[in-house]
Amino acid sequence: MAFPRSLKLRSRPLTTNNSSSARCTSASGGELLPSTQPKSHVPSHTSAPPRIMTRSSGIIGKAQKWWEKGLQPNMREVMGAQHLVDSLLSSGDKLVVVDFFSPGCGGCKALHPKICQLAEMNPDVLFLQVNYEEHKSMCYALNVHVLPFFRFYRGAHGRLCSFSCTNATIKKFKDALAKYGADFCSLEPTKGLEEKELLALAANKDLSFNYAPKPQPSVVASEQEKIITEKAVATPGADSERPLPLPLPLPLPFAAQQKMERDPEKRTLISKGRSTS
Repeated sequence: MAFPRSLKLRSRPLTTNNSSSARCTSASGGELLPSTQPKSHVPSHTSAPPRIMTRSSGIIGKAQKWWEKGLQPNMREVMGAQHLVDSLLSSGDKLVVVDFFSPGCGGCKALHPKICQLAEMNPDVLFLQVNYEEHKSMCYALNVHVLPFFRFYRGAHGRLCSFSCTNATIKKFKDALAKYGADFCSLEPTKGLEEKELLALAANKDLSFNYAPKPQPSVVASEQEKIITEKAVATPGADSERPLPLPLPLPLPFAAQQKMERDPEKRTLISKGRSTS
């Protein structure tokens, strides 16, 4: 049976709602999701820090903080009070620079690249970094109240100097490196922190640091001897109050002989008497 042309059905390609057919290609070659899909959740500012690809390992890791950039092999992070004490005592005659900084300190951030550059130029100098925000109790015990702050230590001398330095006063830091960075050798043990600083660290309950002062019997004995000597000089005994004895007179023959030697006339008479006899 023949149908009229107006009633003939025209074949059309079937359309489906498959997502793969609904994708379109971007100019860069990547695939763009259709607008019908729900938008992905945009992370807030409290999300994890951004991750970066490192060239050495090729593994995606966290972005470096400013105080972690440009570090040299002779720059180490201080993990606590005991770590600081041990690092200073094990440094020997090497010059040690303790760098106190804070992540929120603008001056510390601006100065950090120059400190890294100076550390690279002085590989024999040990740089110890102390994060003020992580070790507040230790910094209080060491009387560090201004940032950025530096302390120089070396061998048996212990602490050499301490000062605050900024980008504008970097010459102060360079002068200290030139003054104390020369070759030095000592036979005495390394001093490290001062006695009062060690006692302050041990007295701080927030720190897990124990220290007992070393006994010094020789010093105590010498002090006691000094006190006894001073008392003896200040209050003399009964023997010292007695008057000194008068000198004894010379024997008579010896005195007469001296008198005759002074008188030439008597000397001649004595000689004549001897000759006649």
